[in-house]
Amino acid sequence: MNMVKVIFFDLDDTLVDTSRLAELARKNAIDNMIQHGFPIDFETAYNELMELISEYGSNFPHHFDYLLRRFDLRYNPKWVAAGVIAYHNTKFAHLREVKNARKALIKLREMGYRLGIITDGNPIKQWEKVLRLDLDDFFENVVVSDFEGVKKPHPKIYQKALKIFRVNADEAVMVGDRLYSDIFGAKRVGMYTIWFRYGKYAHKELEYEEYADFKINDLLELPQVVEVLENGSNKEVHAGG
Repeated sequence: MNMVKVIFFDLDDTLVDTSRLAELARKNAIDNMIQHGFPIDFETAYNELMELISEYGSNFPHHFDYLLRRFDLRYNPKWVAAGVIAYHNTKFAHLREVKNARKALIKLREMGYRLGIITDGNPIKQWEKVLRLDLDDFFENVVVSDFEGVKKPHPKIYQKALKIFRVNADEAVMVGDRLYSDIFGAKRVGMYTIWFRYGKYAHKELEYEEYADFKINDLLELPQVVEVLENGSNKEVHAGG
């Protein structure tokens, strides 16, 4: 097989600890709205917000506006502002890398691998996470779905990334927390795949587990796993699995 040249990473819950951050930010937003007069109890408001996010997606820009509408409340910019402020303040204060992410990136770069990101989401929001955590210097390019016009697991987003890096699929590895969008998607175009069992998808989408060449529980396992992959071992030989 060809030598691995590029290692691609998912962003959310692979490099950035996103799920717990988002939950905390949403709860703080509802709390702050209530403190400023929003006349709905916390549990009811939070559950309705989560329904909104499920229906419209996490990148929808009007969650708090629509929350008022769903309770048939007259629009009050004070309540919306309270939610927005608390949400963003929480994100800025608690944004964290996944444990050992930076150490793994440093080691992989020292080993001579080129690094990239393939992520779904809003380009500004995704770049904000990368820049706030000072991770941008590690990566040659960041490929974001809403900028490219195609989401994971569609083959085209992976093919776009391979084209940008000028490598073949069998010269690239995809590391991600989601078996469906990260692992299944990348494997379909011929990339090697490493499933990072982390966050809310650590025990989900298991029907796609067969598409993972390797499984890891800690990003520090990556350098060893890539070396094993380079030697052509099968997926039963993996670190931490």
